[in-house]
Amino acid sequence: MANPRLPGIPETKENLLYAKLNEYNRGRTSFKEAGAYLIVLPRPGYSNYSLWIFSPESEKQSILFIHDLSPDIDEALRMASTMFYFSRRCLLIMEYNKKRMQSNGDDIISFGKYHGHYLHEILKVDPAYISWVAYKFTPRIPKQERFVEIAKVYHSVHLDLMLRKAKQKQETGRFLGEIGEKLTDLTLKVLKVRIEDDPYKTRVNGTIVLFYVRQVVTLAGPSGNRIVIRFTSKSPSQESCRIPATEHEYKVNELVHIASARIARIYESHGSKYTRLNHVKLREVTHVSRL
Repeated sequence: MANPRLPGIPETKENLLYAKLNEYNRGRTSFKEAGAYLIVLPRPGYSNYSLWIFSPESEKQSILFIHDLSPDIDEALRMASTMFYFSRRCLLIMEYNKKRMQSNGDDIISFGKYHGHYLHEILKVDPAYISWVAYKFTPRIPKQERFVEIAKVYHSVHLDLMLRKAKQKQETGRFLGEIGEKLTDLTLKVLKVRIEDDPYKTRVNGTIVLFYVRQVVTLAGPSGNRIVIRFTSKSPSQESCRIPATEHEYKVNELVHIASARIARIYESHGSKYTRLNHVKLREVTHVSRL
C-alpha cells in the first residue's frame, strides 16, 4: 500500500513521520490477516484526519468509521498510536475512498433505545451494547445479518482499547525500582503540576521576600508508571507560587527526557504506586507529544 502525500507539510517531515510509523508497525500482524487501523486524510468539507478500521473478514464495505482525530497530523498520529499501541493491528495512512468508506446505512440501529444512531456512536458510550448486538442479537432479515457483522468489527475495536487499559492498570501497580537505584534514559509525560513555595529556601532580604518556587510534577512512563519529581527554581521570585521568567514552567502533556536520576522514595496513594526521583539530569524537554 503506497503512502499518500500529507497535505501542508514539507517532504522531509513527511519522510520522518512515515519512518516513525514503520517503526511503530514493526512486528505487528499483516493487515491482510488482522485488518488495520487507518488514519484517513482530510477531504473537502472535513478538515480533520479521521480514524477508521479495515476488516478483512467483512464481505462488503470493509472499512468502517470510528471517529475524527485532529487537523494536525502529528496529533492525529499520537492519538491513534496511543489508543492502539497494544493492538496487533498495524496503523496506516490513506486517502479517503468514497466508494469503500461511505455508509450504506447498514450500521444504523433500527430498534431499541439507540434507534437511529450509528454503531460507532454507541461504541463510545455503551460498548456493552455493541457486544450484545455482535453475539446475542438474532438477525431476522439479511440486512440485520450485515448489521451484526459490523457490530463484531466494532466489538474488536473495543477489545483493542481494553488491552491498553488493562496494561496500564497492570503497570501502574509497579514501582520503577528500589530506593537508591539509578535510572537512565527515561521519557516521561507530564500528567499534572503543582506549584508551591519551597519553605527551606524562601527567605527575606531586607524588606523583600524572595520566594524559591518548586514544581511538584507527576509524570507517567510509557507503561503508565507514576513518577513524581520536584523541580526547585534556581533563581528567586518576588511573588509566591510564581515561576521566574528565567525558569522552565512544566505543562500537562509535555514530554520530559531524563538522562539519569535516582529513586528517592516509593509510596502508595489512593491505591496507586508512585516512584519519586531525585538527582535528576535532563537530556531534553519538548512541548509537543510525539508518536
